[in-house]
Amino acid sequence: MEDAQTWALTRCKGSNLALALGVLPTERRRAMQVFYAFCREVDDLADEPGLSIESRRARLREWREFLSGGTVVPGRPGFASLLCEVFSLYEVPAEWPVEIVRGCEMDLEGCRYRTWVELREYCYRVASAVGLISARIFGGQRCEGYAEALGLALQMTNILRDSAEDYAVLGRVYFPEEELEAFGIRPGAWASHMPVGWEGFMQFQLERTRTFYESAVRQLPAGQRASMVAAEGMRAVYGELLEVMARDGFRVWNRRYRLGIMRKLWLMGCASLSALRRRGASE
Repeated sequence: MEDAQTWALTRCKGSNLALALGVLPTERRRAMQVFYAFCREVDDLADEPGLSIESRRARLREWREFLSGGTVVPGRPGFASLLCEVFSLYEVPAEWPVEIVRGCEMDLEGCRYRTWVELREYCYRVASAVGLISARIFGGQRCEGYAEALGLALQMTNILRDSAEDYAVLGRVYFPEEELEAFGIRPGAWASHMPVGWEGFMQFQLERTRTFYESAVRQLPAGQRASMVAAEGMRAVYGELLEVMARDGFRVWNRRYRLGIMRKLWLMGCASLSALRRRGASE
């Protein structure tokens, strides 16, 4: 039978994170594989078409209650135990993984947000909380501001990239209704064509997302750059993806934006070298 660590590694394969984790020491890399497998597990429960909404809601509730100290073990018992060991070893506050589950539960409620404040809460739960835990596992100290800002940047990049597919396949609209109304855009119109007002609307989204990337850079302590090399690799990849979409006019209705594997590896390598050089200059 496949053990929990092997299963976690399988869940991690093929992701952008899997590439970034190559720079980590073995113990931390394995811990991140376990954590990423947890993120995939609860995210899949939010999206799994083969399960009823009630079943998905119940399984996510089991995870939330387990992480809050409950005794009912969700999913694979061996994996749940391994996950708890990782959180204990790296002193992860219980509320952070609980927030991730709450974010996935929000996906079950229809994914319509009236304001940016509401959307930001969702992004914090599904991305910033992930960043906060990742920073602990990476070995970063005093990196909470960096992790929160980078999580918002990465999640907004995902939302921009996947906006057409999210609506066409899942009926989800993550853009705040107030902002769509301000630019005269009907929800989901971008899934099939460029709506009137799209250029201005996406420029607004682009500028906000850029501010989160810039905020993350400002908040990364100089002495922690080496420990956050994997995160910096993710920042480089997703930051470039954002700019690729911007140069192409965010044509999400007929494009699936991706970076090639060699480009990703090059960006991550450059980010690693930059982080190490900055560390050397600060010592």
